[in-house]
Parts: sequence; C-alpha cells; structure tokens
Amino acid sequence: MRCVIARFPFDLTKSGVLQSMKGIKPEQAFGKSVIIGRRTYPVKQVGQVITRQDRRDFSAGEVLRAMAQLGFTCRDLSQAPTPTRGLTPLQLASAMLGAPAAA
Repeated sequence: MRCVIARFPFDLTKSGVLQSMKGIKPEQAFGKSVIIGRRTYPVKQVGQVITRQDRRDFSAGEVLRAMAQLGFTCRDLSQAPTPTRGLTPLQLASAMLGAPAAA
C-alpha cells in the first residue's frame, strides 16, 4: 500500500512492517501507540523504524493513518481511564512514608 509520510511516498505492507519491527524493543508508550504482533509500540518509534527518518520529520497522525490502513490496532493511551481509588488520609500518609497502611 502506498502511504505518504513526511511528504515522502512509501510502499508499505503489513508483512514488511512486521519484519521491520521484528527484534525492536518497544519503548514505553504514553500517548498514541500501535500494536504490532504482541507488542505495543509508540507511534513515533514505529514511524522512525519504517521510514528511517527522524521523529521530528513526521507527525503521529500520518503514521497512525498508515498503520490503521494496513490493519494494525492503534490506540491512544493518554485517553485511557485511569483507575482511581479513594484513599483515607491514614492510607495516604502511610503511602507517602512508605510504610504499610494500618487496617
């Protein structure tokens, strides 16, 4: 599939992306990410590997669009709901001190 990333055309295939990312250790993903195989990669890392360009040269949206068209699962981890649990003042103070909370 022909994709344009950073104003350059790339002929990408799903198998080609899988091969390119094989053996690449995923960095910690905080924002937008792509699931390739069983691993979750930050979208900028994927773009850097498949285009061999600096991460500043392309946007995350360009790479997300291309990966979605190829059939990869794309997620935005920054919008994921974070579980919140209410701590009592005693539990909060214990957590800040590093001691186990009293029951």
